[in-house]
Amino acid sequence: MPAEAPLVDALRAGPAWIPELSLVAVDPGGDVVGHVVCSRGSVAGLPVLGLGPLSVRPDRQLSGVGSALMHAVLGAADALNEPLVALLGSPVYYPRFGFRLAGEYGITPQEPRWVPHFQVRTLTAYDPSLRGAFAYSEPFDHV
Repeated sequence: MPAEAPLVDALRAGPAWIPELSLVAVDPGGDVVGHVVCSRGSVAGLPVLGLGPLSVRPDRQLSGVGSALMHAVLGAADALNEPLVALLGSPVYYPRFGFRLAGEYGITPQEPRWVPHFQVRTLTAYDPSLRGAFAYSEPFDHV
C-alpha cells in the first residue's frame, strides 16, 4: 500500500483535517482519478496549510487532472483566507502554480535536507511578517 493512503486516513482522523480542502477528481463514469488535500500546518506556531498528498491514478497522469486539482485547491484555500500553502515537491514542477522556494520568504522546513524541495505559495491573506519554522501536522511525522 502506498504511504499516501494511511497518511490521508490519519489526517482525516485528526484535528488538522480541513474537509473543504480535500478534493477528489472523478471521470465522467464516476471513477476516482485523483485526489489532493491540504491540512493544517504552522509557521512559527501560526496557522498555514501543508499540501499533500496529491495523487493521480497512473493511467490518468499527464492528462491535466493534477493541474486541475492543484488550481482548485489553491483557489479554495485562497477563498478561505489562508495565508500560504507549503509543500515538499519538485522545484521544476510546482513553480507553474506560483510556488517558490520557502527560503525566499524566510520559512524553513522541518528537515534541513528538504531545503532544495521545500516550497510555498503565498495567497491573498499572506503577510510578509510570517516567517520562521514550518511544521506539518502530526500524521506527517509517521510517513
